[in-house]
Amino acid sequence: MNPPRHQADLPRVREQLLTWIARQATEEAMQWLRTRHAEIAGGAPASKCFLAFSGAPRRIPKETLVLGKADLQEADALRPGWNPSAWSVDEAARALLILSFPAADENAYVGMVEQVFSTADVRESAALYRMLPLYPFSERFRARAAEGIRSNMTSVFQAVAHRNPYPSEYFDEDAWNQMVLKALFTDSVLYKVSGLDARVNAPLARMLVDYAHERWAAGRTVSPELWRPVGPFATEGYLDDLERALTSDKEAEQEAAALALADANAPAAAELLAGFPALKQRIESGALNWESFSRNRIRGSA
Repeated sequence: MNPPRHQADLPRVREQLLTWIARQATEEAMQWLRTRHAEIAGGAPASKCFLAFSGAPRRIPKETLVLGKADLQEADALRPGWNPSAWSVDEAARALLILSFPAADENAYVGMVEQVFSTADVRESAALYRMLPLYPFSERFRARAAEGIRSNMTSVFQAVAHRNPYPSEYFDEDAWNQMVLKALFTDSVLYKVSGLDARVNAPLARMLVDYAHERWAAGRTVSPELWRPVGPFATEGYLDDLERALTSDKEAEQEAAALALADANAPAAAELLAGFPALKQRIESGALNWESFSRNRIRGSA
């Protein structure tokens, strides 16, 4: 079941974006941005929005937006699940401009966004996809989000799949499962997939185990993160695979398999984990969990 769908508090989102951008942009750049923001919000032709969106990086820094813990908490309060920690300053400016366009007419607003998408380069497309959780009329962008998942550009795919609550709220099970599988296929980490644990499902677990078998048959490794969505469905049919990971010579695989077994609701899984008391004790004490695993075993190589 999909998590609840949320709408952004757009007036406050726009104010917050201006505040964040002002920390890193010059006063001249901010004057330009505030002027364009006011013009677009005031009903200027859509062409004015297109030109400003395209030209923003020539005036606004491309460096990463500097956000503290309080900023990210504010982002989540304004739109649950919104995490702009990987946004650049010019992406924030582009979001402000697109979100300034009047939304009184649903078809006009959606048409404007779709037109920007239709002419966007790779970097512009990534910025537009990162905005998915903020757009008014969110339901209207499901097909567009699915197109982003099919992209062969990793930056575009990750703009949808990573730190973005839109897929977990709006994708059906098939689209969600394909996204998670593609993340592994493209070496995109899973811990950045918003709502990953809430959207685990049996068909996904089966797909991932089949994928692991294909990789092993070809003499290739699998990401230890693969076992995270498998864990809740780790019945006897998957225990041989998890035992293989548990007895690997790689600590990351051992830890991931142990965490997956701890998530399983099957006596046979508990029995298998009991055979590895050191790992079991670390999990029970809280020293090992998926968060610490991602931080220590995955994040450094992501």
